[in-house]
Order: sequence, then C-alpha cells, then structure tokens
Amino acid sequence: MMAQLTAYLLSEQVVNILQAVILLAVGLLLASVASRAVQKLLIRHFSQHHAVLFKRLVYWLVLALFFASALRQLGFSLGVLLGAAGVLSVAIGFASQTSASNLISGLFLIGEKPFQLGDIIKVGNTTGEVLSIDLLSVKLRTFDNLYVRIPNESLIKTEMINLTRFPIRRFDLMIGVAYKENISEVRQILQHVADNNPLSLDEPAPLFIFNGFADSSLSIQFSVWTKRENFRDLRNSFQEEVKIAFDKAGIEIPFPQRTVHLVQPQAVTPQQSSDSNNV
Repeated sequence: MMAQLTAYLLSEQVVNILQAVILLAVGLLLASVASRAVQKLLIRHFSQHHAVLFKRLVYWLVLALFFASALRQLGFSLGVLLGAAGVLSVAIGFASQTSASNLISGLFLIGEKPFQLGDIIKVGNTTGEVLSIDLLSVKLRTFDNLYVRIPNESLIKTEMINLTRFPIRRFDLMIGVAYKENISEVRQILQHVADNNPLSLDEPAPLFIFNGFADSSLSIQFSVWTKRENFRDLRNSFQEEVKIAFDKAGIEIPFPQRTVHLVQPQAVTPQQSSDSNNV
C-alpha cells in the first residue's frame, strides 16, 4: 500500500500538478509585487487613476502569463486554448455590444481625463466622489454614502460637471429686496458681509449684479469666491450672515404678493328695471 502511494506521489502527473500550483503561487506573488512597483513608479509622472489602471493591467498580465505556464505544465495545448478563446470572444462580442461600447468609451475617458480619483462630479441628478475609473464604468460615492456605478457610455453621452476641477469656486447668492429699499445701501451691506467672512476670497473680488425688477422685489445677484474645499461652509455661513445683516439694517426681503381689487356692482333702480322690461 505504501509502495503504491509513494509511486503515485512520485508519478509524472502529480509532479506536474505540484509544479503548476507552485507556478500559480509564484505568479500571484510576482503579479502583486510588480503591480505595486509600477504604481509607485507611474504615480510620480501620471495621474492617480492612470497609475491604478496600469497597476491592474500589469497584475492581470503577469498572472495570465503564469496561468498559461501552469496550464502548459498540466499538458494543455496553448494553441487549442487560444483558438477556443478566440471563438468564445467573438461570440461574447456579438452578445455584449453594450460592454464593447462601454469599453471604447472608457478608453476615451482615460485619454481625455475629464476627472480624476477623488474629484466631485455631477452626472444628471447624481453627485458624488469618484472612487474608481474602470474600462467599463465609473464608481461614485454620494454625499449620503451611496455607491453608484455609472457606465462609461452614459458619461460620454451625458453632460458631466466636475465640481472640483479648479482650485476656487463661485457662490451666487440670488436674493430679492423690497422696492422701497436703497440699492446702494444693500450693496454696501452685502460687501461688508463678504469682507468679514473668512472663507470669502478678496481676489477675485465679490460681484454685485442688479438683475432687474421682479414681480414683488428688486432682483439682485451677489457672487463671492472661495476655495473649493470651503464651498459648502461658505454657502451656509454667508447666507446666514446676510439674513442677520438685513434684519439688523431693516432691509425687507419680500415674498410674492398679489393685490386684488374688488369692484362693487351697481345697484339697479326700479325705473331701470321697468325700462329694461319694456324693451
């Protein structure tokens, strides 16, 4: 019994299986080391998402080479496997035209670089942080911590807004004041609030625009600039400070109003009623 077991363990089939397992283990190790080294090398000269993409490419390429070597060690013919893979890829290509479109769109996104990992983008009604940029889709994390996958084809066809592309952003405050208010005084109050807000930038300078005469108010736009990481804090604090300053100065922010004039009908006299009946 022991002699048969020893002979089986020393047989060529078992040795080939062990060699194939060793090749796969070494391949996993080398693929991990090589991909990390490539990422560290490329991140100095390329964007983060390009480095991550090349890291994955090197990982799977090295792993595929060792996997092919393991199959050859087990006695599989690589020519037959490649032929079968070619036929299978053609069949899958006809069955998954959407995936092919997403793949091509992903290559365009990689070349165009409209956003990077960590950017905040808005696609349709979805706004979130870019977690990964893959060949088939882009993954986002929304502000309420939801995971959103957007196909690359949709990104190519749809308007996309990168909210963190540039280092500063502008906040536009759209506000209306009563017709009785002094526009110059309103301008001074808004400018004073902007000057005292630590998140508001002095350059570019705040912008005051008198948009015109609305139905119930004088329409005003006041725009201030801030660093992109402070945009949300500025939007909250600036509007609160404007409301407090307007209340202190007695500036009225009107709400829509309608004036209704009631016309009393004229009373009909008996003589008019008689004349009408005679006609």
